[in-house]
Amino acid sequence: MKRKTVFVIIIAVIIVLALGAGGMWWMTQQPLYQPGMVSAGQNLRAPLTPPAQSGDPDFWQVEADIQIYHFAEGQGRNVLIIHGGPGMPFREPMAGLAPLTGEYRFHYYDQRGCGLSTRPIDRFESQNMYENMTALDQALGLGAQIADIERIRQLLGEEKLILIGHSWGGFLASLYAGEFPEHVEALVLVSPANTLVMPQPEAESDLFASVRAKLPENQLAEYDAFMKDYFDFNTLFSHSEAELVARDEKFGEYYISVVDIQEDETIQQGKPGGWMTWGMYVSMGQRHDYRAALKKVSAPVLVIHGADDLQSEAASRLYGDAFPNAQFTVIKNTGHFSFQDQAGEFAIIVGDFLSGR
Repeated sequence: MKRKTVFVIIIAVIIVLALGAGGMWWMTQQPLYQPGMVSAGQNLRAPLTPPAQSGDPDFWQVEADIQIYHFAEGQGRNVLIIHGGPGMPFREPMAGLAPLTGEYRFHYYDQRGCGLSTRPIDRFESQNMYENMTALDQALGLGAQIADIERIRQLLGEEKLILIGHSWGGFLASLYAGEFPEHVEALVLVSPANTLVMPQPEAESDLFASVRAKLPENQLAEYDAFMKDYFDFNTLFSHSEAELVARDEKFGEYYISVVDIQEDETIQQGKPGGWMTWGMYVSMGQRHDYRAALKKVSAPVLVIHGADDLQSEAASRLYGDAFPNAQFTVIKNTGHFSFQDQAGEFAIIVGDFLSGR
């Protein structure tokens, strides 16, 4: 397989497994983000109204010191694509949306803290863990990411957005809809991350243990030492942005070594996030249930699940069951990247859904 970044699978499939490791006392706390905080303007670094733009067509200015890289494909009604990870931006359009570019203009962007967008944190100087957690949440947590979607809506000049979210991006799109239901026209959630409810209803899917089970005997000690370091929250705030990126890329190498990923199952991706990943972990905590916030969303919702995805169908169905106006479809012979390896069928399903609103 040609080397493309596929680290998105690591967290996007079973994101919260990173949160279940031993010793993370903070994960027993209530989440720092609660639905309704963003629309109320709480815990934000800047207003929801975007500032004056820099004039650079490749970047949206969402805060005075935060620029968001973006690119677009197609002509027609604006559609915002929210990538997964967290922190794995797209460097090329989804193959499954190519047939729809005559009717829609698909906007891709790098969420703050990853890719070519601003990374507002390099290191933490403070030794106060709670102070660091709250600063990280405010700069790169769920609320900050949801607020950026609202600012982008205004920059696009749309009263209501059509959103397509993949994996972790499906989770973010859902939370945005819960915050701003009046500004959502339609949602397409592709293999949305199993983070809507924590602890997860299905606890048996342990990604890290699954990877370990497939590694050769001579790699186990090395892997165990790496995992111990990865989940040492007590030393988290001693790391730099570059060190956190490198750790995530290292786990990506372990993952790639034990799975058979075909070239057409991947999409080229940019440089992953570092602190942004942990910002969103801290933000959502270990115990939450965000389903109630989605009940107020009247917009139509399409949830797409790949039959061969490592994430279970039941996990994806949590989203379909939470929205009052949702439909659910399974695409056979595909996994987490149905828009790549079953592009034709994906285009038909999404096209029919959007045209039938």
